[in-house]
This record gives sequence, structure tokens and C-alpha cells, in this order.
Amino acid sequence: MIRANPGPGRALLATLALCPLLSQADEAGWSLLSRNYFLHSDFRSPSGSGQNYRQEWAQGFIGDIRSGFTEGTLGVGIDAHGFLGFKLDGGRGHAGTGLLPRDSDGRAESAYSSAGAALKLRLGDTQLRYGEMTVETPVFDTADKRLHPEYATGWLLENRSLPDWRLQAGRFTAFNNQDNSASHDDFSGYGASTANRAISLAGATFAPPGPFGAALYAGQLQDTWRQAYLNLNLAEGNWRLDGNLYKTRDTGNASAGAIDTLAYSLLARYNFGAQALSLGYQKVEGDTPFDFVGGDSIYLANSIKYADFNGPGERSWQIRHDLDFATLGVPGLSLMGRYVSGRGIDGSHAPARGAYVGQYGKGGKHWERDIDLKYVVQSGAAKDLSLSLSHVSHRANQAQAGDDIDRLYLIIEYPLKGSF
Repeated sequence: MIRANPGPGRALLATLALCPLLSQADEAGWSLLSRNYFLHSDFRSPSGSGQNYRQEWAQGFIGDIRSGFTEGTLGVGIDAHGFLGFKLDGGRGHAGTGLLPRDSDGRAESAYSSAGAALKLRLGDTQLRYGEMTVETPVFDTADKRLHPEYATGWLLENRSLPDWRLQAGRFTAFNNQDNSASHDDFSGYGASTANRAISLAGATFAPPGPFGAALYAGQLQDTWRQAYLNLNLAEGNWRLDGNLYKTRDTGNASAGAIDTLAYSLLARYNFGAQALSLGYQKVEGDTPFDFVGGDSIYLANSIKYADFNGPGERSWQIRHDLDFATLGVPGLSLMGRYVSGRGIDGSHAPARGAYVGQYGKGGKHWERDIDLKYVVQSGAAKDLSLSLSHVSHRANQAQAGDDIDRLYLIIEYPLKGSF
């Protein structure tokens, strides 16, 4: 692992010093994202924390530097990143939104930072990265849902020598969570955890010219579960179809207990003029929820802003409407509304020894409604500045055990990019 110690500046400055020695190929450059994030969660039923609401406002800066590769048969390069976050508002009584880490007294930290880097090697069409990085695969995907992105430390191998194919394999042993600046943190799911465990993956994505595409992956959380993933997708005219399937079985010491789940979803989308209408269906078969680690490691259709609709036995439906105002004379403005309802949850058959006991009752049901309004500046000095306003409502019965919550997000982002 290559990692700076006190703060983000050292990793970025070290990479800048090396950049003149490296070739400028393969999108060598830098980026800086300013992210201003306000999050308010209003609990409509008693929460486990005893709080009536949580509210935090913070400012973050995320910097990335990507070098090119040295010349020769084996190219060498470095990717580095740094983060700095500041609290603008967030008292002890309403901390805990995930924007800011909390101290031993439960207060939100006034500032936090992190930095890391990965060494990369290139041989032909094969690239190996080793160090701290973001990861994006269906069986392990670090999230970027709050102020601070998630990162994982390990190695990731990618090959693109076959036309239309992308092959990947990797293994990760350390993790940096969204509200923490330490690489020895852990990712937790609904029962599974990366604590003292590694996660491994391998898979392929096939994206040929034409309407069809597919992906096949396998993942393993050490001594917890093994997981297989299949995706089939179709894009024809105004239609889009996307099908996803996961099969999960416990393995090794089965640290989360016995697991045998099948989860699948199908999402259909039809575009007409400035609008799009989507319908989705999702089902989980098994006595435990569909579990995962890493905030975005679930590619099922009904995993949305607050709920994942992944309870044991759960079936859920989605209806979604998108409106692009560009065709109505306001480019950059978009509106999305979505409703998902889940029923049939039955956690009463969860294995007696395991992490899922008591999480769900019988007859669990819930629903979620999301509204997103976003505007991206199209030109001028503020080009690419984006403003997002989102409102989420979630309601559940006691057998589902989710919070009854209304949540408001306000996010302002301004990206800067350049090349060496």
C-alpha cells in the first residue's frame, strides 16, 4: 500500500513531482471537485439512536491526479487522491448523517482528511493497480454517496486485449469508509462485514456494437460468502431492458451464518420525447437478506436512495418517470420521480446462529418515494457546476424494521479538470 500519513497534500505533491518523468498518455491529468453537501433526516417513528432528526452541512474537496506511464515494454505510473472536509453545521444532538465522522462524545468532527495512492503497471493491454483506489464492479463497488468517497486497498488487474471485452480480477484487504479518514476501517452490510477479512473478485463485461450486452462476475468475502452475478441488457430503439441476478452461498467459517439466497431484478425503460417511463420488478429468494459490502455493491433495480428492497423473501415493484427539460428549452435541467413498494418479507426462518436473527419479522412491507431535481450549468465560467435537490420518504411496518423517515439532500458540486 502506498499512502501519505498526515494529510492529503503530501500524496498529491509527490505525484506532481513525478509527473514530468512520466509519459502523458492514457488521460494523464488532474481533477478537483468542490462538494457542498446538506443532509437532513427527519425520523417519523422512534429511531434506534433516540434522535428525532439528524442534520449536517459540510464542505469537501476531492483531488485526483493520474500520471501517464513510463516508456518501454513495462510502463509505470501513479494515481493519487486526497480529500479534505469541513463541518459547516452539525451539533452533537443531530450528528450521524454519514457526512462527518464523530468523536468519542458523539459530536461531529470539525474537519477530517485522507489521502492515498496506487502504483500502476501496464503491459500491452493489461494494467495492474496496487494501493488505495475506488472500485467499480457488480460484486464489490466502493460508493460515492456522501462527502467523502469510499476507498479500498489491494490490487486490481484489468485486460482489454479482446475486442468488446473487459476482464477484471482483484483482491482487497483494507477499507476507508465514507465518514472516516482511516484505511483500517471496515465496510458493513446487513450482517456481513469486511472486519479482518479480504474480498476477492473476478469477472468480465461484454459490450459489443449492437443492442446486446452482458456481464458475468464472481466474488468472495473471506469466511463469509461466495457470490455469482449475471447481467443481460438490451438497447433497441426507444427501449432499454436490464436484467440482474445474484446467487450467494456461505463459505469457510460462515461468519455471518448460513446463507443461500437468489436475488434478481428486471428493469424496462421506454423513452419518448423529453420523457422516459421505467417499470421494475425485484425478488429475493432465501431466508436471509441479499447481503453485500461496499456501499454500491448491489446492482439490483430496486436498490435506490434509502432502501435496497433486499429483505428475505421480498418482492418489490418500481415505477419511475424522468423528464429532460433540454427538449423544452432548458438544457441541463432534469426531474425524476420514483416509487418502489416491497412486500412479502419473512425473516422468521433466519438461521438460529447467524448475523440475521431478529432483523426481520414475518409480513414485512415498506415503500419509498424519491424526487430528484438537478441542474447543470451548460456554459460560461460556471460550466459543469451542478445543483441537486432530492427528497426521500420511506415508510415501513415493524416486520420490515426500517426507519420511517423523510430525508432532504442539497448538493452543489463544481468540478475542475486539467491535463499535464
